[in-house]
Amino acid sequence: MADDGDNEGVTDSPKKGPTLSTSTSSFEALDPHDPNLSRLATTMFQKTSDYLFGELTATQEDYRLLETMNQATIAKYSDMKQISGNISRTMADLNEKYMSLQPYLDQIDQIESSVNKLEQAAYKLDAYSKRLEAKFKSLEKR
Repeated sequence: MADDGDNEGVTDSPKKGPTLSTSTSSFEALDPHDPNLSRLATTMFQKTSDYLFGELTATQEDYRLLETMNQATIAKYSDMKQISGNISRTMADLNEKYMSLQPYLDQIDQIESSVNKLEQAAYKLDAYSKRLEAKFKSLEKR
């Protein structure tokens, strides 16, 4: 049995004779094998398939959610763009109206200034008339 060390990895197949083994199992496609092992392998592959399907489905659902969120965001920004456009147009209209009213506002400011000056003159005239009246009364008493 000196050859045992030289034949490491070589197994004897009942149908084909000595073969090189690539793994620790002696599974061959045509050989009958343990039905329990076959059932467990099938279950393992089914569960792995279910797991991968679930992972891919979850990822797909995440992308659908992102797509829905992006569409909602696009709609919201479109609405905001329309609102800001309306505000901009309204502001332009208001500025135009203000500019058209500016001459009248300037006239109002001038009238206010004139009224203030007139009021000051009226106060001065009132004060002067009171002094004049007091002087007249003092002259009348003499």
